[in-house]
Amino acid sequence: MNTSGPHFTAIVLAADREALNEVARAAGVRCKSLAPVDGVPMVFRVLEALRSSRCVGERILCGPPGTVMAQEPALRDYVAAGEVRWFENQATPSSSAYHVLQQLPEDTPVLLTTSDHALLSPRVVDYFCLQALSSGCDVVAAVARHEEVTTAYPETRRTAYRFKDGAYCSCNLFAFLTPRARAAALFWRQVENQRKSPLRVIRVFGWIAVMRYLSGGITLAGAMDRVSHRLGFKAGAVILPFPEAAIDVDTAGDWNTVRRIAGEKDV
Repeated sequence: MNTSGPHFTAIVLAADREALNEVARAAGVRCKSLAPVDGVPMVFRVLEALRSSRCVGERILCGPPGTVMAQEPALRDYVAAGEVRWFENQATPSSSAYHVLQQLPEDTPVLLTTSDHALLSPRVVDYFCLQALSSGCDVVAAVARHEEVTTAYPETRRTAYRFKDGAYCSCNLFAFLTPRARAAALFWRQVENQRKSPLRVIRVFGWIAVMRYLSGGITLAGAMDRVSHRLGFKAGAVILPFPEAAIDVDTAGDWNTVRRIAGEKDV
């Protein structure tokens, strides 16, 4: 860790969503975060990128579960050496994030990411953190322009969120900057709990906003303003100029793609 710049506490979510993860099976490891990219398990690539960032201080690992940790001496030694704090993961990503956030002082800026963000680099982390801090928002999400991602990496397929001013991909980087930001983590947990009841989720945002989004009638900034108005905290987005930041590992195909990219480009 470098000592200059504002210090975020970084939380890395590192538990599999399902018992038999496709990537873990393909890589022959106990959980997805241990799948190697360029010879290094993804979780260590992420943790080392955070350590090399100017903006990150403490690092917290949430997951993998204790049953996995017990069989992974490299991870246990990393935690025992004081490199990271480890928390047992909860049932879902949102509940894991919410649980860890409750253990941290409310005025601590928090960076949240995932252990499958294998192409994460210190320059991406620093750019996002500094832009988030200057945004004046409570909560900030990182996105990349879908066109830039597919142009740079035509072999990858990313989900695109289409707005009036263009299509964007999520980058699995989130900043919780103020005490009010904790409400966003609580809302995420509530939405995840209601993911099988889309009408309840739509009711939160309002039918008009949802229809405008579906028809491409709202900009990204407009959508953030709508979220802010409805939920009582100021939400924003940082558009990253790094297309690799939008590529995480959800499938075995993603894993192979990321392995190729890591071998071709110094990220």
